Amino acid sequence: MNAEEYYQLGNEYRKKGDWQHALNNYMEAISLDPQSPAVEAKEMLEEILNFYDKDAYNP
Repeated sequence: MNAEEYYQLGNEYRKKGDWQHALNNYMEAISLDPQSPAVEAKEMLEEILNFYDKDAYNP
């Protein structure tokens, strides 16, 4: 898979509320393409997780 495919898959997981799989796919996309839009998506998701459940998620 390429970076765009990992990014899109991460978006699908995020829409389903499966945040861990979304993060995993965003990180794969970023490792393949550091300029991927997954960088912004990952940061957004981390902010959401930190806001809602600081104890359950530690980046």
